[in-house]
Amino acid sequence: MTSLLQNVAIDAVDAYELARFWSEVTGFPLHLEDKPGEEETQVMLPEGPLLHFNQVPEPKPAQKNRIHLCLRPETSREEETERLLALGATLVADRREPDGSGWVVLADPEGNEFCVLRSTAEREAG
Repeated sequence: MTSLLQNVAIDAVDAYELARFWSEVTGFPLHLEDKPGEEETQVMLPEGPLLHFNQVPEPKPAQKNRIHLCLRPETSREEETERLLALGATLVADRREPDGSGWVVLADPEGNEFCVLRSTAEREAG
């Protein structure tokens, strides 16, 4: 027997606002019934697990995430990084290499780290 991965749960001080950020990142909507002030909010991804946000009283501890999301953009890694920074993400680390490989580590508005990888086209190009 196996288990199906239902969702990825992310703790947040403001579940609704953090879910709104991730809705903008992914381009997918919040659950139809979610509204400001909700203690649990979901981003409705079309495939795979949902992004589920739980409101908790404490902010994220200072240490690095033990699990994080990796994004493969439809545009270039650089264009997507700039878009996400404009949405409110912050730069944590630049892991891009001179040969074009690597990734960029960003943090969402509550400090949860995530990576922006090269697009499929960039990977195929070399």
